[in-house]
Amino acid sequence: MRRALLFLFVLTGLAPAFSQNIPRDSVTYLDEVVIGPDRVADSPLGLVASDLLTEQAIRTQAPTDFAGTLNQVPGVYFLSGALNTNRITIRGVGARTPFGTDKLRMYYNDIPVTNGTGFSTLEAFDLENLNSIRVVKGPKSGAYGAALGGALLLRSDPGQEEGTLLRSQTRFGSYGLLKANLSATHKDGKVSAEVRYNRMTTQGYRENNAFDRDGFLLNVGLEAGQSHEFTLLANYIDYTAEIPSSLGLTDFETNPRQAAANWKAAKGFEANQYTLVGLSDRIDLAPGFQNTSSVFISYLDHFEPRPFNILDEFTLGYGLRSVFSGDLTGGRQLLKATLGVELYRDEYRWDVYENRYQENDGQGNLPGDQLGRNKEFRRQFYLFSQLQWQVGPRLQAAAGLTLNRTQYDFRDLWREGDLNRSASRNFDPLWLPSLDLRYTFDGDSWAYLNVSRGFSNPSLEESLNPDGIINPEIGQEKGMNYEVGVKGSWLGDRLQGTVALYQMEIRDLLVAQRVGEDQFIGQNAGKTRHRGVELSLQYLLPSRSDFSLSPFLSYTLNDHSFREFIDGDSDFSGNALTGVPRHQLYGGLQVRSRKGWYWNSHYQFVDAIPLTDSNSLYSELYHLLNTQFGYRRALGERLNLGIEFGLNNLLDTRYASSVLINATGFGGSEPRYYYPGNGRNYYAGILLLYAL
Repeated sequence: MRRALLFLFVLTGLAPAFSQNIPRDSVTYLDEVVIGPDRVADSPLGLVASDLLTEQAIRTQAPTDFAGTLNQVPGVYFLSGALNTNRITIRGVGARTPFGTDKLRMYYNDIPVTNGTGFSTLEAFDLENLNSIRVVKGPKSGAYGAALGGALLLRSDPGQEEGTLLRSQTRFGSYGLLKANLSATHKDGKVSAEVRYNRMTTQGYRENNAFDRDGFLLNVGLEAGQSHEFTLLANYIDYTAEIPSSLGLTDFETNPRQAAANWKAAKGFEANQYTLVGLSDRIDLAPGFQNTSSVFISYLDHFEPRPFNILDEFTLGYGLRSVFSGDLTGGRQLLKATLGVELYRDEYRWDVYENRYQENDGQGNLPGDQLGRNKEFRRQFYLFSQLQWQVGPRLQAAAGLTLNRTQYDFRDLWREGDLNRSASRNFDPLWLPSLDLRYTFDGDSWAYLNVSRGFSNPSLEESLNPDGIINPEIGQEKGMNYEVGVKGSWLGDRLQGTVALYQMEIRDLLVAQRVGEDQFIGQNAGKTRHRGVELSLQYLLPSRSDFSLSPFLSYTLNDHSFREFIDGDSDFSGNALTGVPRHQLYGGLQVRSRKGWYWNSHYQFVDAIPLTDSNSLYSELYHLLNTQFGYRRALGERLNLGIEFGLNNLLDTRYASSVLINATGFGGSEPRYYYPGNGRNYYAGILLLYAL
């Protein structure tokens, strides 16, 4: 029935279209404010420098390609083992996490979606629902968690254009890809709303690699009188994803399309149902003073049969966020203040069972005896403040201070009589200061300085010892960030550029050691130094005919190393940080015609990555080339039509799109370091927009 309804939608001609509201005709640019003209003055970011991926930048990528989208930003490296197996590293932070993304904070329309131990799941959101992605690199913003990796701020704004619009995006491509995004938006002055349904299916590049997802998004804004603006956000995702897992070097080189033998035999997969609901109210308290408050709840139901066991878990999270901001100088904008609080609590419950798939005649998982039943309560509290003042005609300064309190409460429900197996951990309060200076030159150019302190919490695996109880010795990572940069716009705004230099010193480094096929333990094992240079340039060539050319380039130098790291009898001090390429390059060319056609080309270079702490093994460097062609035009006053075609990995490069570090072979098998990237593949789509 569900697929029949989808087919009916496609037949009725509601095919995809790009949004017309693009902040700038650029791929990435450095900016200081959250997107949205009515939220510039009271942005919690203040003077904090960040990178913004506009809607146009998102749409120049394949409809499933989060990696290509985020890798446009210098300093960011997105590793993708599959559509459901992703890891985001920012300036090398998070590179040592075995699976998933941690050590950064993620927000959807300013609602926190990072769980209680710091893990964020970007694949829980449809890329095509987003209007922008803002990347804060490093712990610069206490208003968004002061995480060592930084923050990702996802925006999905309701109807931005007056009237009622029907949209759809329908694409198909290699490996059985079918992706549709259907939406209706409405705006009539005081009310703005959108409702979206998205569906995606693919068999994947590899064996045991199918992915099937349905999603629903409701986003409503309501202006109530002169002082209130209410927003309701509801996001639901239901997906099932097979897991091919990683490969050893021999299998990676001879047949990268195969799945790992044990995952293939077990027909391993994960099934997720994720719901996020948030209600926000923005109120003008007095001239120049505002408050934005949100309450939210999230629920994740996760089921994952693996070769070694079956994991059945759920996470229920809820909390509130409230930010006060105002001008303290009676409208002269000389002194602004921000004060906010964020409370988050979640309950994580998981059961583990034997997987007797070998006794199931090749039909996949077969639950056996229960091996464990656990529950953990996690609490996060943030109190943040910032004072921003105009020191002189060109000089601005901002000082911030954030307080964090983190608590874990672990319960072993499988052996409730053994009180020693249940324990709680209250980490010491953390004070996280920051200082920003900005000097504005003539025109739209400025230089900045940032000094800030950040932290990362241990993950669930890192917080437990080998016996499965809270480790009282494990601590939080802490670090200081020092950064200078320049943002420039020259030649009549045709040339835009950014450059940033930073050094971050991290101590009490959290290290996850693998002690079994599905068992990791954590320890604070040393110090790292993260140094780097990030460059971004874009030039809009003067147009003398009916088309424009815009080349762009971003470059990253990652000079990250262990300052002090002794693991057992091995001293890795001075070695390059595991899991991070030293050089990254992303560039391309955008061509636009007044007649409606366009061409986007992208080139990516990723240097070799150290796979072991000893630096004795590296992955192969690789080059990727992608291209996209499209055409759009108006068919009358109400209907817009578009078509597009894209090719990814034009040279059919064999490469590892993600890697595991310090992999261990079990039972005499080869260590599995590599997740093969997709071969040459295509996608095509038809686009329509209809105004009622």
